[in-house]
This record gives sequence, C-alpha cells and structure tokens, in this order.
Amino acid sequence: MPKSLKIYIFLLVLILIGIIWADATKEKPIDWSESYSLNMKSPFGLYVFNEEHKSFFSPQKVKKFNESPYEYFDKNYNVEKSTYNIKGTILLIEHQTNIDEYSENELFYFTSHGNTVFYSNTNFSEKFADSLGFEIAYNNDFSDSLKFKLERNAKLDNFYFNKGINNAYFSKIDSSKTEVLGTQINSKGEKFANFIRVPYKNGNFYLHLQPVAFTNYYLLNKNIKYTEDVLGYIPSQLPIYWKVKQYDNEELSSSPMRYLLSQPALKWAWFLAWITLMIFIVFNAKRRQRIIPIKEKLKNTTVDFTKTIGNLYYQERNHQNIAEKKIIFFLEKIRNEYYIDTYNLDDTFVNRLNQKTGKSKKDIEAVVFFIKKLRNQSNTTEKELITFNELLEKLNL
Repeated sequence: MPKSLKIYIFLLVLILIGIIWADATKEKPIDWSESYSLNMKSPFGLYVFNEEHKSFFSPQKVKKFNESPYEYFDKNYNVEKSTYNIKGTILLIEHQTNIDEYSENELFYFTSHGNTVFYSNTNFSEKFADSLGFEIAYNNDFSDSLKFKLERNAKLDNFYFNKGINNAYFSKIDSSKTEVLGTQINSKGEKFANFIRVPYKNGNFYLHLQPVAFTNYYLLNKNIKYTEDVLGYIPSQLPIYWKVKQYDNEELSSSPMRYLLSQPALKWAWFLAWITLMIFIVFNAKRRQRIIPIKEKLKNTTVDFTKTIGNLYYQERNHQNIAEKKIIFFLEKIRNEYYIDTYNLDDTFVNRLNQKTGKSKKDIEAVVFFIKKLRNQSNTTEKELITFNELLEKLNL
C-alpha cells in the first residue's frame, strides 16, 4: 500500500474519532416530538406509563399486542358460538389515528359483545363520530395552558397542562346517552368536554381527546393523579388489551441496525464510514482502471441498402416482378393486421376490408380489380405499375 494512502486513511480515521467524540460529549437537545412510543424517554414518549402501567391497573392483567386490532381480535373470535373467547377492555393511546377501517369495525363489534374500548386520541375518524353521535371542534383560543377536571372529582385541585396540548373538544354529543366525564377550561374560563363515555349496544366507548396526559412529561410533573383518575373509569374486573407502538418506524423495528441507527453518534459514524469507503473505492478504481478504447457506433446502412435494391430493379426494368411483390406485400399486410382471408378477392373480401378499415369501398374495388388484372397478364408496363402504386397509396393501408 502506498505511503500516501496510509496517511489519508489515518487522517480519515482521526477525523471520524473526533466527530464521534464531539457528538458524544455535547449536550443532547430535548426531543419534543410526539412519538408515543414505549421505549422513548423523551417528554412525549410512553416509557414511564409503560413502566408504571401495572400499578395503574392493579390487580387487572394487561396484555400488550402490536398487531392491528382486527388481526388480534378476529383470531380470538369463536365462529361456532358467535362470540369472543376473551372479554375485557381495549386500550388505545395515540397522537393520530393509526387504525384501519377493518380494525375500526372490529372495535365496534368487540364492544357490542359487552366489552369496553378506552381510546385516547387527538381526533377520531368519521365512523366513530357518525356511529357514536358526536362532533369535534377546535377552539380558536390558543391558551398557554389548560385546566383539566374530572366530573366525579370536581372538588379536587385543577390539573394544569401547558405543553403538547391540543385545542380539540367535543362540540356536539347525544345527551340522551352520552356522559361527560371530563372537561378542559381555557384562559377565558370557557369549559369544554374532552372525555366522554358513549354506550354502544352491550358495551361502552371511553373517548379522551388529550393523550398527552399519559406521556412522560406529565407523569413526572405531578399530574399523575389525573391520569390515575382517568384510567379509573375503566372497568376493573376484566383484563386490559393494550395496543402498543413499540417503534417509531415499523421497518426499523425489524432491522438488526435499529440500535445503531437510533443513536445519533453511531448513526453518523456509520454513514461517514460508508461515505469514506465509497470515496476510497472511486479514487482507487480511477487510478488502476485500464483505458477503455473508444468504439465507433455502428452505421445505419438501411438507406444505402434500399437504394441499392431500388437501383437493381430499376436497371432490370422487370415491372411484372415488382408488381407481384407489391401484391404479395399488400395481401400479407391485410392478413396480419386485419385477419382477412385473401384467397378469394371477391365482394365478400371487399366488404370485410371496407368494414374493418373504413376505407372507401370504391378505392378498395379499384385495387382489387388491378390486382386481378396484373395477375392475369404476363407482362406489366411502367405506366400500369405507376397506376397500381398510386391506387395503393390512395388506399393508404
């Protein structure tokens, strides 16, 4: 290996170590993205909730699943008995709706069998709104903070939420069956419903519009009592089936590189190593690759060939031969493109060609007449060949 190349590699390794060290020692910025992921310790992850969920639901059993609700509950449905093999509460905590249409139908069907769905989200699909009789609106008052209250604990202190909150609220509900369980109060003192219970056939839906209450930031900032009280509405006799989001990226969750790519320093080191390798390959290949000879493009001799054949026929002046070849070519084209039998050039042939091509019947008859004429004579004049060619060009097939 040349000495200069060793120096380059040494310098690149030194730079790489320096970048990794600088990135590892600098203060990490706070990640305020709303991930709602179980393994994220950022403010809006669910790491603390995941660690403490057993104390929230004790003595209930909590079963986590990361399939879609349709995939998970459909396989637990007993077709013969027309009921589910399991009973309990489905727990969904999301920042945005991530369930498909089939899963939504499964949630309603599971609830209709006497079960419960607790769903905390910033919005709900049209199916939920139409089926459960509510509407969601957005308050134009962008407050720095909101006060949350639960109706059954109205005398307790207010719970203040100031980060990650949204201004959505239930603007319309079916008061004959829907129960308001919680509200939020803005800086003007206006009160809006953000937590409701809606009966559905033999079960209940608990819908909550502030999933931020379950994140690390608020569970570690003295708002854990609010979260406990909200979850206290869930029936305590039956198990809980929690739909979890383990990773922000489903492809990353199954990748062996997930840990390396989840750490900024390791991720940049990985990318830089690949870039360095590509640069080395490019420059090394450029230095050692042999000269590639330039090859001229093949010339298109079709036109020259055509001129040669044309001159050959012109010199022989065998008009009969040329006419026969034009007839053969014309009939072959009709057979291949229009699938018409050319054995008998009669009225049936003329009518079928007229119907399929839309060409003038008179022009077709003129060509057919000339073909028969040329076939029945042993010698063709130049004038007849020219006339025949003009008739074919006029027909333009």
